[in-house]
Amino acid sequence: MHKSLHTHIIGLGAYLPDRIMSNEELSKRVDTSDAWIQERTGIKQRHIIAKDQKTSDLATAAARQALEDAGLTINDIDALVVATTTPDMVFPSTASVVQYKLGGVGFPAWDIQAVCSGFVYGLAQMDGMMRAGMFKRVLLIGAESMTRIVDWKDRGTCVLFGDGAGAVVLEVSDKEGGVLGSVLHCDGSYRHLLKAQHPYPGASPDDSMMDMGIDAAGVAAIEMKGNEVFRMAVSKLGEVVHEILAQCSISADEVDWLVPHQANIRILQATAKKLGADMNKVIVTVDQHANTSSASVPLALNKAYRDGRFETGQLLLLEAFAGGFAWGANLVRWSK
Repeated sequence: MHKSLHTHIIGLGAYLPDRIMSNEELSKRVDTSDAWIQERTGIKQRHIIAKDQKTSDLATAAARQALEDAGLTINDIDALVVATTTPDMVFPSTASVVQYKLGGVGFPAWDIQAVCSGFVYGLAQMDGMMRAGMFKRVLLIGAESMTRIVDWKDRGTCVLFGDGAGAVVLEVSDKEGGVLGSVLHCDGSYRHLLKAQHPYPGASPDDSMMDMGIDAAGVAAIEMKGNEVFRMAVSKLGEVVHEILAQCSISADEVDWLVPHQANIRILQATAKKLGADMNKVIVTVDQHANTSSASVPLALNKAYRDGRFETGQLLLLEAFAGGFAWGANLVRWSK
């Protein structure tokens, strides 16, 4: 009898740029304060990509750590996927650049664009393809340089974002556990509430960015209707966490860890409440990383893993909400 296949996380890695911008520093540039930012978002600081770095550099560094953690080299990988909203260029894909920088050749490499839900979408896609027999090992990366597409004069958005990358190595086998299921959704009728206009990349940075030592690759472009986005995020995330549990026949009290997209501490708290989970079961990195879009879930995974919080057999619920609106969740039985 043919054994069923399961997709497991066997390696994790992360990279955060060296430069840290505190709320205090930011408050000298825009009409805001540390207290205002923390009260509304939970953010204390964010990492800023260096002038000579690109998104592919962040992704490559995180990927190297994940490969090392898995005890593998790039030659052991069958596919490479980068979830990103801030690619190095329009084309070729950032994944192809990362493949080259890692010394890989021949195997497929491509990008996924689902904004902050990119990693959750990517994990669902890779799980399906791997269990179908297409790949044995995949390198999945979430990487962003979001500070290059924010308007540094808009206090409603510039305080929210940071840069970084997180990566996982996935392996399919007949071992029980791993990814138990995924749920994905999108509703383009809400696209106007959270968006970033073209051109990107290649536009010249404005003076406010240069003053802060930020070499923006594109025009300051993120536009957000904050209150509307908040309400929809809380509503849809509350729905999707229960949807994935029902799909996998798992009760909410069986979930050991909620690993959410790190957008806003109030959204994390509201989602935990709808799940009936205490905040000590929620992985929180938004205070240190801010919103790193598609990198936030793998960064949170890596942080908790390095801290020794995950135990074999525990249930992890990953979820994210993004512009589009795109949202989704994955349920993972930790097996590393």
